[in-house]
Amino acid sequence: MRQNRSDLARHWAHDIYEVFRAQDVSMVSYVPDAGHVDLIKLCEADDRMRAVSLTSEEEGVAFAAGAYLGGKRAALLMQSSGVGNCINMLSLIKTCQLPFLTLVTMRGEFGEFNPWQIPMGQATPVVLSAIGLIVYRVDAPNEVRDVLEAAVSLSFGSYCGVAVLLSQRLIGTKRFVEEK
Repeated sequence: MRQNRSDLARHWAHDIYEVFRAQDVSMVSYVPDAGHVDLIKLCEADDRMRAVSLTSEEEGVAFAAGAYLGGKRAALLMQSSGVGNCINMLSLIKTCQLPFLTLVTMRGEFGEFNPWQIPMGQATPVVLSAIGLIVYRVDAPNEVRDVLEAAVSLSFGSYCGVAVLLSQRLIGTKRFVEEK
């Protein structure tokens, strides 16, 4: 029996949530995004986690730095179109050698319908690497747990920035259908 896209999304989102819990990531900031919606709901429902909605992705970089300085582990959830909004702020992570973890849902890739998403989607891995983050990519649900465990260990164990790119093949392509 073939799983539909929403079943797969819940599966990988639950894997991420379980890694967050096991690795003591207790603070999650995000700019609302359909690709992260299942993970956001899991984090919001957990009384031991703090999920904070942001107005801009760059706030999430400062949020993560503050969480670390306060003895907590945090993750920033964003879409690839938001990466450009926080590039300057990411110099804080590199310069201060702070642990930083971000999960980026990708747009502008496999099956994209919106031409405005393509430039930043294509630039995201290069831009994040150029600012000093280590970039991992996940293309299939069975890769999520291993990649995320490695990313959390690397980020918080080595005091560096790590971005996990959740590909459009993993999250599914968006389709906008006019209602009649």
